[in-house]
Amino acid sequence: MNDDVRNIALGVIATGLSAALGWVARTYLWRRKLRRKQAFFGLPEHSECLLVVNRDAGGPDLAVHRHDVFALLELAALIKDCGAGAEVVTQDAARQGFGERTEFCVGGPGSNRRMAAHLQAMLPGVRVNTDREPGPDRLAFRIGTELYRMDAGVTEYVLLARLTAGRRREARPVFLFCGQRAINNQAATRYLVRHHERLARKHGGNSFVLLLKVVNSQAYGPDVVELVEDVTRAAQTPLPAEPIVTAT
Repeated sequence: MNDDVRNIALGVIATGLSAALGWVARTYLWRRKLRRKQAFFGLPEHSECLLVVNRDAGGPDLAVHRHDVFALLELAALIKDCGAGAEVVTQDAARQGFGERTEFCVGGPGSNRRMAAHLQAMLPGVRVNTDREPGPDRLAFRIGTELYRMDAGVTEYVLLARLTAGRRREARPVFLFCGQRAINNQAATRYLVRHHERLARKHGGNSFVLLLKVVNSQAYGPDVVELVEDVTRAAQTPLPAEPIVTAT
């Protein structure tokens, strides 16, 4: 074998080794990213989760608002990426407790009994005005001592929460998407899908409650979302008996 042939052979071998090492490195990083995603959502491969849907507050009892359907589609894609499966149930058919399976609960307490139960049990510092009569406080959020009113189509709010039952490490989380309108639920699911890596780095496996503001949904739909505040402490503290301050 002359020098030219040997150099060519060594070059081919080096290229092959570099490609193999690159593939191994990319596969390792991809798998590590996937494991972190699965851990954050409580969705190990081949596991099952629960998608709890509400009913359209303005329609028949069995109808689901189209924006809530879009929210479910966002979540379904995320669940599939984790290699898990999902069971879709209506808000009045979910009878299990929390912590056994990851749960994604969509809709406000006025149209989702399951959401109302979660708020009462795990977020005693949150009240949602479910009165159907028109008025400035209709669908307003009270969180701690502050009141967040809705200006329909202009400024709307939604709670995005990741909650765990007790301190059991194996307990699966419950994700809440509690919006003042259905389009806000979709906005919260989209926010979670886009920012789950940052949220996982910041909160790890701990519970959190975020208040999001959906800006000008009548023009931008569910795409323009701002983080107002991390309201975890206020949401988990029973409401005090003191005057309410209206947020600006």
